[in-house]
Parts: sequence; structure tokens; C-alpha cells
Amino acid sequence: MPNMLTLALVVPCYNEEEIFPQTAVKLAQKIRALQSARLVSKKSKVVFVDDGSQDKTWELIAEQHRRCPQIFSGIKLSKNRGHQNALLCGLLTVKDSCDAVISIDADMQDDITVIDGMVRQFLAGCEIVYGVRNNRQTDGLFKKITAQAFYKLMSLLGVQTIYNHADFRLMGRRALDALAEYGEVNLFLRGIIPLLGYKTGVEYYTRAKRLAGTSKYPFYKMLNFALEGITSLSIKPIRLITLLGILLLLVSLAMIVWSIYRYFSGHTIVGWASLAVSLWAIGGLIIFSIGVIGEYIGKIYLETKQRPRYIIEKLLNK
Repeated sequence: MPNMLTLALVVPCYNEEEIFPQTAVKLAQKIRALQSARLVSKKSKVVFVDDGSQDKTWELIAEQHRRCPQIFSGIKLSKNRGHQNALLCGLLTVKDSCDAVISIDADMQDDITVIDGMVRQFLAGCEIVYGVRNNRQTDGLFKKITAQAFYKLMSLLGVQTIYNHADFRLMGRRALDALAEYGEVNLFLRGIIPLLGYKTGVEYYTRAKRLAGTSKYPFYKMLNFALEGITSLSIKPIRLITLLGILLLLVSLAMIVWSIYRYFSGHTIVGWASLAVSLWAIGGLIIFSIGVIGEYIGKIYLETKQRPRYIIEKLLNK
């Protein structure tokens, strides 16, 4: 078995006390099944990344490591750094000790049965294999509409993403080494990873309902996540503001010509209402434009600080 693939499953966790026992059992069973099928080596493991949880998530991770250190490892961040930073921490921490990494959320909504197909595609030459939902039947109407709008908006603004793909994916060591070269603080992995290149594959699956606990991504977090993705990977919003400014300039020139014509034709220009509306519209546009530009300036400010994206407090490894 020395030449077999060594696989790591990286699982970011934040307040997953309710569902963690089920997650640990299912992932351990999957690792053992892959080993029995001789798809992965005995060194393959599950790595939980505790993103500053406020419940007993870390204690449960430590307990699983104590019981079965050959399968379970744990990483504890010093504070909550967000899902993307926790995921990146897990990927970069294990990349030198394995041949491939599969990232998966702790809620077990992603179908782990397709992991076999991911591994086979990697062994066949794919460096990155995306887990992609084949439908959104488990989503409510509002979530379905907003999710579809998110992907379409990202595409419209020039951000390359995989439709209906979240963070369930396999990455080989070459892809992980390439990812490590990206040093930005403002992370949007769904947009960064397609930029890496390499040969890719897709495994389609049906997303299940959450077994326990609650979603860690309410609407306001999803909205912030979408804004993060757009402003981290696209400058089209600034270009759209420029085009809008040019359009308003042309409109204002046309209004000047029209006003001069009305003046010399003897008509009284009456229009306090239209003037007030114009002032409100232009004022709102200016504030909106400043806000968009300020969002980019804020990101530049954070990037220039070069602060660490995460700090590891504890590491449990065999």
C-alpha cells in the first residue's frame, strides 16, 4: 500500500456540537470504506478545523482524536476567522502530508458517496474535482431564487465560478501548492480555485437536508459573502459606475440643450418637482458610488496590513 493515494478530509466546524457525533461516525466509515476498496492508504485521515466555536465542538474533536488518532486530527484556531479562512487553514496545514484533500462542511448535507468518484477522477488525471448539486429541491423558494441570482450576478460581473458548487471539492497537491501562492486576505475560494487552471472534473450529487443544528449562513451572512466575492475578484462595479457617470453626463448635456431651446422659444421653464427629484437621484447615485469605491479602498487597506489570515492555537495530530 505504500504507493496508494493518501487522502485528507478537511472539515471546518463552527458550533457543530449537535451534529458533530454523527458527522464523525459517517466520515470515519467513509475513510475505512475507501481503505477497504484500496482507493486510499491507511494514512488517510479526517481533519476537523474548529473556527473558534463557543460550544463543546473542540472538546468533541479532541475526544475523537484520543479515541482514534490514526483517523481523526484537529486544528483549533485562536478565534473565529470565518468559514473561508478556517477552510484555507485546513487545506494549507495538511497539503504536505497527503496527495489530495477533500473539503466538506460538517452539516453532512453534501453526499459523501460521491467521494469515491472524486478519488477515481483524481487518479485518472484530474487535479481538481468539484462536487456540484444537480438540483435545489431541498431549498426554500427564497433561497433558491437568491442562490440562482447570486451565480448569475457573479457571472455577469466577470467572476468565474462553478454553478451550484459550494466548497465540496477535491484538490491535489499541485493545486494546493498553487493556492498557497494566493496571499490575499479577502478570501472567496469559490472564485479563486477556478483561476488555478489544471484539469478539472465534476461529480454531481443531491444535497440532503441538515440532520441537526442550524445553518451558519443566515441571509445577512450570505449577502455579505456575495459582496465579498464580487469585490474580491471583479472591478466591474467600478467600471459600471464610470459608464453610469458618462451616461448621466450625456443626459445632462441633452437637458442643457433642451433648456436653452425652451428658453428661446418663449416657454417658461417650470420644474421645481423635477429639479428636486433630480437632486435626490444624483445625490443617491453619488453616495452609492462612494460606497462601492469605499468597499474596494477598504479591501486595499486590509490587504496592505498583511495580517495573518488565521492563527492556530492547538494542533492534534498522530
